[in-house]
Amino acid sequence: MKLLRIGPVGAERPAALVDDDHYVDLSDIVTDFDEEFFGSGGLERIAPIVAERTALGGAPLGHLRIGPPIARPHQIICVGLNYADHAAESGQPVPDEPILFTKSPNTLVGPDDDVRIPRGSTKPDWEVELGIVISTRASYLDSPEQARDHIAGWVVVNDVSERAFQMERGGQWLKGKSAETFNPAGPWLVTQDEVSNVLDLKMWLDVNGVRRQTGSTTTMIFDPYVIVHYISQFMVLEPGDLINTGTPPGVGLGFDPQIWLQAGDIMTLGIDGLGEQRQTVVGPR
Repeated sequence: MKLLRIGPVGAERPAALVDDDHYVDLSDIVTDFDEEFFGSGGLERIAPIVAERTALGGAPLGHLRIGPPIARPHQIICVGLNYADHAAESGQPVPDEPILFTKSPNTLVGPDDDVRIPRGSTKPDWEVELGIVISTRASYLDSPEQARDHIAGWVVVNDVSERAFQMERGGQWLKGKSAETFNPAGPWLVTQDEVSNVLDLKMWLDVNGVRRQTGSTTTMIFDPYVIVHYISQFMVLEPGDLINTGTPPGVGLGFDPQIWLQAGDIMTLGIDGLGEQRQTVVGPR
């Protein structure tokens, strides 16, 4: 299944994708794609209904806004420097264990919503990433293989960052990651059965039509199952939580001279089989 949420900000309705241009509404059977939905076995419950409705066709997406494919999660956990070549361009050693940091859950926005530069920003940057959505509570998992049973599916995310806040304001990454609009997600949540090999997905990001990032999940240092298992040793992952798994090389920080986002820039990005995003960068409030 490909699950999405459509409608105005704060009033999104749960739906399922029929094809790139059509959807079926699920708001009569699902309140939202949230902690309660995932934790109560919602994916299994709606699967036959989605199959039945999509077989009959659907309504056109047209110009409807697509929101983030999940409601605001309990937490957003991020993995830093998870691609060796990105670690090199950042001037950092390849980590022996996953580097973890959090991102404010209210950074979550739709895949085509504007990205707003925060006040005082001088070094806003982009990061295309594979996102993991948790389906069932995960704590002290026994193995990476067991982690598969706790994953709802995959989503494209843009882990927007402010490098000056991140690196020059006390070395606390949370500061550079948690500005409003800094986590576009979607356009849809793709369930595990729809992806034959999550460890072989091409990913890319353009700024103003110029290719900046080209990568593949094949070059991850720690794969998604290792990541979920590892995180579960330190904290409890709740249904509907989001994990950003790191970015390939090509971020603005890594260029010489460095390149930073400016108001008016257009970011387009995507991952094979998971969809594409497009954001306009706007200035501070």
